[in-house]
Amino acid sequence: MPDSAPARVAAIQAAPVFLDLDATVDKACRLLEEAAAGGATLAAFPEAFLPGYPVWVWFIPSGHTHPLRELYTALHGNAVSIPGPAIDRIREAAGDLSIAVAMGVNERNSEASDSTLYNTLVYIGPDGRLLGRHRKFVPTAGERLVWGQGDGSDLEVYDLPFGKLGGLLCWENYMPLARYTLSAWGEQIHVAPTWDRGEPWISTMRHVAKESRAFVLGVCQAFHIDDVPDDLAFKAKYLGGIDGWINPGLSVICDPDGKSVAGPLEAEEGILYADIEPHQLVGPRWQLDSAGHYARPDVFELKFHRRPSPFIQVIEKGDDAPEEPESV
Repeated sequence: MPDSAPARVAAIQAAPVFLDLDATVDKACRLLEEAAAGGATLAAFPEAFLPGYPVWVWFIPSGHTHPLRELYTALHGNAVSIPGPAIDRIREAAGDLSIAVAMGVNERNSEASDSTLYNTLVYIGPDGRLLGRHRKFVPTAGERLVWGQGDGSDLEVYDLPFGKLGGLLCWENYMPLARYTLSAWGEQIHVAPTWDRGEPWISTMRHVAKESRAFVLGVCQAFHIDDVPDDLAFKAKYLGGIDGWINPGLSVICDPDGKSVAGPLEAEEGILYADIEPHQLVGPRWQLDSAGHYARPDVFELKFHRRPSPFIQVIEKGDDAPEEPESV
């Protein structure tokens, strides 16, 4: 059970220092300090915050190979490995500030080729421990030009002092079986880092909160055309018609009754806060518990496969390999 004291959660709507990992980590640490000073015990960052969402996938045609290669190389060069020095810096800041963190990152597949990228949600505890990560199951539309598909081995709910934390990235929140799985594991606080904004996304956040009877943090970037460096050639060639906000953000926090309690925050960077009373994590489920008395497992059945899908499996001699005959 969570602590009896109220807890404060924060949704950090901010832009990265686009494609600059070190500078974005610096900014993230400053934002964590601000959130902690505001009383937050959990801070959620947007999707792909480190070192930025690959906005070009919605503007550069898929057949324009050379600019796509150039940008992918830049993104890859500033992506993170888990574990790795960038995540270690966030962990250290979280531990120093006693604040839990959920952050979207671009992650290299450093366990294999080190060349494929994943859209990954990283969880860090208030003691600075790396709790886990989740690689996005299905990149959406143009995102498939950048990110690979994750497997089911890393979906999890984490026990924090003030509640059970889980999450899904952007349009994973439209996957009802993924939502149900988290509910069945007792999720009480749900983070939804995203690039989506406005309607019907805000309605989706309210629905997820109502359905799961959880607090939901829908957190997006407020990303302006000026946030794209002028020295990136695709800005002039493909973004020339944009004057102002590429993404106005519209982050929101919803309570377990499906009501917006903070936000939406539009066209500015900022931090949304909401206070969680322990009774709110249980009381609303008296009426509706989607993975409890409302589940009807005698009628409906869900099987979740948590098998990892490694790129290579090495079988050493003496494991499963047959022994060679002795020489005569």
